[in-house]
Amino acid sequence: MTINRTGSAIWQGGIKDGKGTISTESGALDGHPYGFAMRFEDVKGTNPEELIGAAHAGCFTMALSGILGREGLTAERMDTKARVSMEKTADGFEITAVRLTL
Repeated sequence: MTINRTGSAIWQGGIKDGKGTISTESGALDGHPYGFAMRFEDVKGTNPEELIGAAHAGCFTMALSGILGREGLTAERMDTKARVSMEKTADGFEITAVRLTL
C-alpha cells in the first residue's frame, strides 16, 4: 500500500528579504507565510522546523494510541510536544535532535 500526501512551498526573493508561503494538499495550510526572520529570529510565524515537530508529534502520538489499543487500552488524552533543535554546522544548518515529551 502506498500513501502519497503533498506539501508545497513558494519562495520569492533573496534569503533574508524574501518571502514564502507553505501549503498542504488538504488545505490545512493554504498559502501560509514564512520567512527568514520566522525561521532564524524570534519573529512569530511558522517555519519548516516547527512543521516537522508538529508532524513528528502527531505521528508518534497516533502510533502510541494504536499500541495502547492493541493492549485493550484507550488514552483519555495524550499531549505530545516535539522540540526540534537546529544548529549551525560547517556545511550550513542541520536538525541535530527532535525531543518528544508526552
